[in-house]
Amino acid sequence: MTGFVPIMWLVWGALILLLIGLKIYYDSLTRDEDDQLVLDDAFDHVKSEQAAIMAKIHRIQPFRRVVTGLAGVMTLVVIGYYVMDFVNQFK
Repeated sequence: MTGFVPIMWLVWGALILLLIGLKIYYDSLTRDEDDQLVLDDAFDHVKSEQAAIMAKIHRIQPFRRVVTGLAGVMTLVVIGYYVMDFVNQFK
């Protein structure tokens, strides 16, 4: 069982790093997003830029949700492992 702990921490760390990377990428995309409604045809270039940003956001959103869920589950595994270890020490 000794080999399980380093692998558990490695998987958890990799998921957290991936989650942080996705968060930074998502924030860099949404930084350029405007909360304005463009109605004038003279600003079609702004509308197309915003549509491109939204397309990128919608493309990474499912991956971000999956990684967040996996990181949460892995956090519960880490906590559960140490709770079990704590309980087993006092048996």
